[in-house]
Amino acid sequence: MDLSALEKKLGIFFKNKNLLREALTHRSYLNEHQGDNLSSNERLEFLGDAILGFLISKILFEQFPNFQEGILTASRSRVVQTKSLSKIAERLSLGTFLLLSKGEEEGGGRKNPGLLENAFEALLGAIFLDRGLKETENFVRKQFGREITNFKPSELKDAKSLLQEIIQEKEKITPLYRVISQNGPDHAKIFTVGVYLGAKMIGQGEGPSKKEAEEEAAKIALKDYVS
Repeated sequence: MDLSALEKKLGIFFKNKNLLREALTHRSYLNEHQGDNLSSNERLEFLGDAILGFLISKILFEQFPNFQEGILTASRSRVVQTKSLSKIAERLSLGTFLLLSKGEEEGGGRKNPGLLENAFEALLGAIFLDRGLKETENFVRKQFGREITNFKPSELKDAKSLLQEIIQEKEKITPLYRVISQNGPDHAKIFTVGVYLGAKMIGQGEGPSKKEAEEEAAKIALKDYVS
């Protein structure tokens, strides 16, 4: 597969072409090409996901010095989501270059948002290994420029709504909130609330009302679970 057209579009020319090829290799392709000594893009995706989270955090931290931690976390979650990543992947024509099984391709894999998101993250991992952190950051700034420059904090949803949106997209279930305890006199009660995915608690918060405690729990969940 000639990847020079993709490299030209990316503005990055790889020293190790195999890294770019690996970033575009879906695991389904390996089942039909077992003798080709190939690896899927899953390890690069893991690396790229971490690098993307770090770089977007750094860019938001620098660009919005007045944002508190909770708003920064929510902002990062809004910028780094399947919809935005898959759109960037489409803009870069990554789907055209994906190595897929016949079944995955016939099922529309080249336009599948999840596959495109994974390929984009794997691409970032490959760029990092081949060109280093600085060039990876330059690439991320270029690709996310419009999303971050035009970002408006006022458009952010409250933490509960944002958490529900992200969890439903990732896990296909709805987070549940449960009161763990309530202490103090009636006029000054403190509620402790946990937010759960099934039996697993992913965040815990306190507040003078259930609503405020739920919002705090959602903020913790956004920080510790989603990030």
